[in-house]
Amino acid sequence: MNLIIRSGGHDFEGLSYVSNITFVLLDMSNLRSINVNIEEETTTVQVGATIGELYYKIWEKSKVHAFPAGVCPTVGVGGHISGGGYGVLMRKYGLTVDNVIDATIVDVNGRVLNRTSMGEDLFWAIRGGGGASFGVILSYKLHLVRVPETVTVFRVSKTLEQNATDIFNRWQYVADKIDRDLFIRLNLKPDNTKNTVHASFTALFLGDSERLVSVMNSGVPELDIQKPDCKEMSWIESELFWSSNVNNPVEILLERSFSPKFSKRKSDYLQTPIPRDGIESLWQKMLELRVVELVFNPYGGRMSEIGDSETPFPHRAGNIFKIQYSVNWDEEGVEAAAYYVNQTRVLHEFMTHFVSKNPRGAYLNYRDLDIGTSVVGNNSYTDGKVYGEKYFKGNFDRLVKVKTMVDRDNFFTNEQSIPPLRMRKKNMRK
Repeated sequence: MNLIIRSGGHDFEGLSYVSNITFVLLDMSNLRSINVNIEEETTTVQVGATIGELYYKIWEKSKVHAFPAGVCPTVGVGGHISGGGYGVLMRKYGLTVDNVIDATIVDVNGRVLNRTSMGEDLFWAIRGGGGASFGVILSYKLHLVRVPETVTVFRVSKTLEQNATDIFNRWQYVADKIDRDLFIRLNLKPDNTKNTVHASFTALFLGDSERLVSVMNSGVPELDIQKPDCKEMSWIESELFWSSNVNNPVEILLERSFSPKFSKRKSDYLQTPIPRDGIESLWQKMLELRVVELVFNPYGGRMSEIGDSETPFPHRAGNIFKIQYSVNWDEEGVEAAAYYVNQTRVLHEFMTHFVSKNPRGAYLNYRDLDIGTSVVGNNSYTDGKVYGEKYFKGNFDRLVKVKTMVDRDNFFTNEQSIPPLRMRKKNMRK
């Protein structure tokens, strides 16, 4: 019988609560303790807590400390961290996994281990390789990062008629090189009623509006950011801004419910700017498909300074953007699901020429079963390599070695888990 581990948030492909075989669900959502130590600049958080709860507890203790995780407050800490979670602080401080100090895990033999007792190989694996392949993670100890008392945000939207093509083209060339205190997410959304595409630039800047305007006018003058476009606020208020809760009290971060929509996500990495004629063809394809949004998250800064093998997450230097393909829908039924999912596949295929290759990269926390699956309970190295190299590139083989060392019989398994090596007896005698 299969064991499925659910930390407390959500999973785009439902692997934390759905399987094709009989399973037992281990629900960790009540393990929500968060202990913040400002003197040490650390926090220990159990995996059932949400990002919103973590942010709230940090804010209660300090107005100048934060943790570089995501912007959706209902995401569960366990899956987010173990899968290499990112957020708007990543250009300054890296990923969640780059700021993990220790962890507590229950292994296949029922032993409760910390970093010292589990060893550096397993500790390496659960910081970006997905925790559910290796054991049951109970908690993480995290290093807190410093943020200014005042940060600045803006959200500016441009259409094709408002020079979105030139702005996007320029932004590609500076996104990974601009001041690391600045993170600008670019959302592309088709507007079929007006036959245009909206390009929305949403920013967090670790400083005041005056310096932000200077950075923007030097780096991307085409966007023409001015002080009235900017809003100065505290870091915790910026989290409300990013999660579209700006008019709500901070306590909304403690809510664990989220809209029960259907969704599909895919991912890519952009390493070379898209040519201008390619951008124009992208607009036409998005208008043709009508429903798929693209989200570009910039790299550079701290992300380019951390080696590809320091954690299982390998997509570091050389990447300009991580790209998310996003579609949500409310209609029930197989036909509706097939329609919307197919739209993401068509756009993903269209982007093949522009994105990373050999392998074409993918991001574990945007779980995507289209890129390959294994037979649950009998995961083969051959099958695992198909999706494993997309998620982990050259780190896949090291993850397999760790899996073989700590769970040779593959007790912890799912459709995209790390497989153990299954050695033939004659090879084992050598």
